[in-house]
Amino acid sequence: MSELNVTPTETKTSPSIWNRAFVSIFMINVALNMAQFMMNTLIPNYAEHLGATAVMVGMVSSMFAVTALGIRPVVGPATGFFRSNRLLAVAIGIICVAFLFYSIADSIEMIIAGRLLHGIGMGFLAPLSLALASDALPSDKIASGIGIFSLGQAVATAIGPSLGLELVYAFGYSFTFLVGAVIMVVVLFMALRLRSPAPDRSAGFKLTLNNFYAREVLVPAVMMFFLAGAYSCINSFILIYGKLNGVQNIGLFFTAYAVCVLFSRPFSGKLADKYGLDKMLIPGILVFAVSFILISYARTLPMFLLAGAVSAFGYGICQPIIQTLCMKLVDKERRGVAGNTTYIGVDLGYLLTPTLAGAIVTYVHHGNGSMISGYSVMFQVMTIPILISLVVFLAKKRKLGL
Repeated sequence: MSELNVTPTETKTSPSIWNRAFVSIFMINVALNMAQFMMNTLIPNYAEHLGATAVMVGMVSSMFAVTALGIRPVVGPATGFFRSNRLLAVAIGIICVAFLFYSIADSIEMIIAGRLLHGIGMGFLAPLSLALASDALPSDKIASGIGIFSLGQAVATAIGPSLGLELVYAFGYSFTFLVGAVIMVVVLFMALRLRSPAPDRSAGFKLTLNNFYAREVLVPAVMMFFLAGAYSCINSFILIYGKLNGVQNIGLFFTAYAVCVLFSRPFSGKLADKYGLDKMLIPGILVFAVSFILISYARTLPMFLLAGAVSAFGYGICQPIIQTLCMKLVDKERRGVAGNTTYIGVDLGYLLTPTLAGAIVTYVHHGNGSMISGYSVMFQVMTIPILISLVVFLAKKRKLGL
């Protein structure tokens, strides 16, 4: 198979963000996230369709984080021992098999099996993609570049959930999950066509703490635990919450989020490069908390769209800025480990928070008999971890050199 000449060294001769290496990984990121968002927003709906309670829906949504966390000790050493493009292709292949599991699932147990397999692939996918994107960027444009790179996720967010829902309405869940698997096959071949340099294997493949965990990015990892945990509750419950309120086309929530991210991320990245990461991160966290209050009171489609838009100026800004901070806190050769450390926080947030959120919904529902009230209170409670992340950042801001 022919390979694209897209080595990270191209960025040494070109100050442009849009070099061939970056364009290639950007296209892969768009396609990857398209399939991911189709699946991740449908899985909670499918679990409820099979009779899952709110707590079970939260557990199913977060179950992939179990294996994503379990594989983390291997991710750091692997990224330094194997070619990144081949490792990326293997991760994509594992996720493709998980989607095939979803397509034949007729019970909660089978969905959980697919989620566990999905988590193995995701454990490698996110830090690999982030490291490849960072390596393809000029050193003085990392914040802007990561902001643009994350637009691939925004484009997929705008299209993926709504497309998935339309496919379900027209053809059913099994067919839709198969479509996701086909997309992943295409992405797998795209990843194999990337050309990445041979790693230095002189030190061997060692499962050491230094290869698994970057102490320099502990604070950003803790922040992502709280922020990503809160955001996971949107992915897990927003479609169900909208349906309970009788809102048609609730998938447009993600479209509103994505459209606003298209504007907010490049803008915030440029400002962060010019004035400092903290100047965008602090207001971003506060705006993210406000979006949960809006969701808790949303009862109509316009209100949900407003909440989605506000969320884009919250989490949509915070996530790439924290990722940029992680890349800046370590040497270039340690970026894979830094990304892995950050995603430990993400995985823990995704593992623990949706189940806790589902328990809150059930508790409030049993107390007043209203499932809508249960979800409303839960979204309000989720502002607490968001504000905790702000407190952590303010307490450690000087240590981070900001």
